[in-house]
Amino acid sequence: MRRVQMELSDQSFDRLKRLKELNEGSYSDVMKDALRLYEYILDLESEGAEFMIKRDGIISNLKLFI
Repeated sequence: MRRVQMELSDQSFDRLKRLKELNEGSYSDVMKDALRLYEYILDLESEGAEFMIKRDGIISNLKLFI
């Protein structure tokens, strides 16, 4: 196990805190889940996958990490 120290802006920390509350876990849990999801999305994108979102019956491309 390794310890990582980060500096976050107030806005980023508020986002992390909100995700922690939604996840009902720890800051570490949120970060581990975020890293897994980020890796998964980047792997799929590198294989040519496109992500779509459907809102109010309209389907459009979802642009991630632009």
